[in-house]
Amino acid sequence: MTCLGRALAGLFLLMAATAAQAACDDGQVDLRGPWGQARFSVEIADTEALRAQGLMHRERLARSAGMLFVYDAPTEPSFWMMNTLIPLDMIFVDPEGVVSRVHVNAIPHDRTPIPGGPNVLMVLEINGGLAEMFGISEGSEMRHPRLDQARAAWPCE
Repeated sequence: MTCLGRALAGLFLLMAATAAQAACDDGQVDLRGPWGQARFSVEIADTEALRAQGLMHRERLARSAGMLFVYDAPTEPSFWMMNTLIPLDMIFVDPEGVVSRVHVNAIPHDRTPIPGGPNVLMVLEINGGLAEMFGISEGSEMRHPRLDQARAAWPCE
């Protein structure tokens, strides 16, 4: 990573740490781990139609933006990149808000299935390469109001 990349990542993490003190919001996802904290503004995909559309046909995604796929119950989702124009990282999250799998840099237009594994309640899609740059990995924790707050590893305040 370049010096500029490290500086931008550090600034983003600092802003996210400050923002993480705010209350949970449906349009925001907070992630934390030994690497620090990050916040993404998200669109929610919580219906079959919205999940099927996902981020297809988008030419760009703001750096601090993403899409949060929310399921009614834990499932074993599988994604692909058909009609998706930009590389994406997929962060699979269990019902407690713990990251169970990270798939980095999914290839645009690739039809190869990307399995999320069992017991997935949410999937966060962000720009390709960001998960690795920030250090988001298995065991990182997500905070979001759609998680059952009584079970959440990192509940809303």
